[in-house]
Amino acid sequence: MSADDENRFRPKPGRVRSDGGKAGQAKSFLSKVRKVTRQQQAASGRSRYAKGGGSGQAAKGTLVFASGRGVQRGRGASFVRARNLSNGWSHRQPGSRRVIVKSRSVRGAGKSGKAAAHLRYIQRDGTARDGEHGRLYSATEDRADGDAFLDRGIDDRHQFRFIVSPEDAADLADLNGYTRELMAQVESDLGTKLDWIAVNHHNTGHPHVHVIVNGRDALGEDLVINGDYLANGIRERASELATLELGPVTEIERRRKLMAEIDQDRLTRIDRAMIAEAEDRLLDLRYEPGDLRDQSDRTMRLRRLGKLGDMGLAKEDAPGVWELSERLEPTLREMGERGDIIRTMQKALRADGAERDPMSFQIHDAASATPVLGRVIDKYLSDELGENLTLVVDGIDGRTHHVSGIDPARVEDVRIGSIIEIGPAESTGRPSDRAIAGMAEDGIYRPSRHLEQARFDGRVPGGDYEGFVDAHVRRLEALRRAGIAERIDADQWRIPADFEVRAIAYDAGRSARANIRVLSTFDLERQIGSDGATWLDRRLVGAGVSDLSSSGFGNQVYEAMARRREALIDHGDAVRQSDGRVAYRRNLIATLQEREVTHVGEEMAAKKALPFRAAADGEAIAGKFTGTVQLSSGKFAIVEKSREFTLVPWRPVIDRQLGKEVSGIVQGGSVSWQLGRQKGLEI
Repeated sequence: MSADDENRFRPKPGRVRSDGGKAGQAKSFLSKVRKVTRQQQAASGRSRYAKGGGSGQAAKGTLVFASGRGVQRGRGASFVRARNLSNGWSHRQPGSRRVIVKSRSVRGAGKSGKAAAHLRYIQRDGTARDGEHGRLYSATEDRADGDAFLDRGIDDRHQFRFIVSPEDAADLADLNGYTRELMAQVESDLGTKLDWIAVNHHNTGHPHVHVIVNGRDALGEDLVINGDYLANGIRERASELATLELGPVTEIERRRKLMAEIDQDRLTRIDRAMIAEAEDRLLDLRYEPGDLRDQSDRTMRLRRLGKLGDMGLAKEDAPGVWELSERLEPTLREMGERGDIIRTMQKALRADGAERDPMSFQIHDAASATPVLGRVIDKYLSDELGENLTLVVDGIDGRTHHVSGIDPARVEDVRIGSIIEIGPAESTGRPSDRAIAGMAEDGIYRPSRHLEQARFDGRVPGGDYEGFVDAHVRRLEALRRAGIAERIDADQWRIPADFEVRAIAYDAGRSARANIRVLSTFDLERQIGSDGATWLDRRLVGAGVSDLSSSGFGNQVYEAMARRREALIDHGDAVRQSDGRVAYRRNLIATLQEREVTHVGEEMAAKKALPFRAAADGEAIAGKFTGTVQLSSGKFAIVEKSREFTLVPWRPVIDRQLGKEVSGIVQGGSVSWQLGRQKGLEI
């Protein structure tokens, strides 16, 4: 390379562009202010609204912007940006009809079965206007096919769920038509057709609509909706439609609605407005001559404060100056939730033809430490956007129990009238924890030594010794994060002396789900005349009546046991002795169960054109698990061979083997199933 080459300067210009924001697009000072405002709102993570009165109006001269969360991402973002550049969302403007919209996105709902469970429960009995099953509809069908909808969304990454609850829903001429117009407007805002179905609920004081949307757009891509549009856009469109049909809310109507909230034992709009305006929990409502409208709102607030004062949630420090309790909002929210629960329980009891003193109601936020045994009188979604269930149980202890957070898989067979027992979460130790504690020497567990011992014992199914030990190490990793175990190096773990006790406590804390036993899917009346072994029979020969209350469902069980006793005497399964006591047939439960299984098996054989054969105790059975049948004696699995079938007691462990070959041994009224590796590596 020559010196000339080294000193020669050769410019290489890039593409022509502007260093400014966008060439040819000068921004006004107001646009820049709005941009900075949006950035500040996004950074704070919340909307900034002006304090308003009881009517929810913004202070005059104050711009109210959208929150700015994710305004650049997802369908509907352009709609959100338009609201950011205007005076905010129209549903917050005076005269707009109030609509509550709740939304949730559920990942993998189709594959996990959550979509099917949710759809099943929002169609439950009693949700329609006439008290019947909820009816699904779509944009074009008055009776939509729920199974076809689930099939279309089974592989979708997620599913959207909405609850649309207009305050004046009862005044709308056609809730179906209203929902269709709303979803058509949502499709227009998002720029794509949506695959949706809906069902109307009239089982509460406020009619509302459940809308489910599959997670793909018209092009088959994942449907991504802007966060602000979910939070405010759908609500704005719903409010616009309600306002268009019913007209703007008049001042008289607004005051009438607020006046109805003065004596309510829940958090009201008046409370929210006062909390927002209070400074250091002090609210100045001293008389100021002038605006008559402000004086009207002042009078309404003073009446509400009088109610709160009686509840100990507010006090007047000086004439017209009130101090709000720091417990005001959480207390009123809790009271509102409890009031809703009590009304739900009373409604369920009335539908069952029963009346109970509300003082006997017991509300459980988690699994009860004392088992709850009784009859199911209601079963519904704890959160109408989720899958977990709530059970209302009329207990034999004379109380009515409300237990929420129930796993739907545990009560799939439970019907209204079924007898169940809800106990505390199981806290038995895991086999892996016992193995780790047993292998530890001087508080040190070594995976290498455990591997040697496992190979020597040779009891690991399939001979996967490394996988067996790795499973124990994974368990230790989880307990390490909980501060129970300590990892020294790759082959040494420090195990505390109370390792098993702490591991059990850790599992109990993570799994607060109740332990549920379905004692009978048949109600008392069906059990009294049944040919099988019922829950009443087990009480007659076992627990007796010592734990039965003299009132409520406990008294009903006592009477049903007396009638069942007479039925057993009539059938020759019991005799009344000279001293008045009743002696039951030996092995009564086994005899009744065998009788019912044989009778039902013969009926099924006539339909299947396949002979039935009862399985004897100690017999090995094998065949294809083809289904289940619910009897008064319990739930039984149908196991078919090429030339015959049999009925054997069901256990949850075989549910995943439906349609597959299974084998086991009948032992003492149960079956010990042999399912290969599933029986071995229990962690």
